Amino acid sequence: MTDRIEHDNPHDLLGTPLPPARTPRSVVVTAAVTDALAVLVFAAVGRASHDEAVGIAGLAGTAWPFLVALAVGWLALRAHRAPRAAWPTGVLLWLVTWGVGMLLRAATGGGTATAFVVVALCFLGLFLVGWRLLARLLGGRSLLPGLSES
Repeated sequence: MTDRIEHDNPHDLLGTPLPPARTPRSVVVTAAVTDALAVLVFAAVGRASHDEAVGIAGLAGTAWPFLVALAVGWLALRAHRAPRAAWPTGVLLWLVTWGVGMLLRAATGGGTATAFVVVALCFLGLFLVGWRLLARLLGGRSLLPGLSES
């Protein structure tokens, strides 16, 4: 499974090498939205498990450090180049989202109890890497429109 459109001949008519093919925009957008939804599910499940309101304000208050960290990861890692790759894209996005999210949370007075840190590490890993592995196991057939091979 590749994230780039392959060309049979990587040269133009004059034999000049073509630039690398780009990942279709729909794949990049769908992958980024899927990652953001994973973070929002993480925040919603966490709030619900502690009997906290899952309203927009509460959800935003819990999710924002991890959403910012996810955006930082997407930009720093240039995740748009291989947005469906479990390795390295998924694994590195997971670790950046978790690590930078925890730092932002701690810097703004949010809780960083050991149990929360461990649960966040596991949940974000399962979801940010997991959907990419699932897509790979499906061999190009996708549960999510925009993430299939074609």
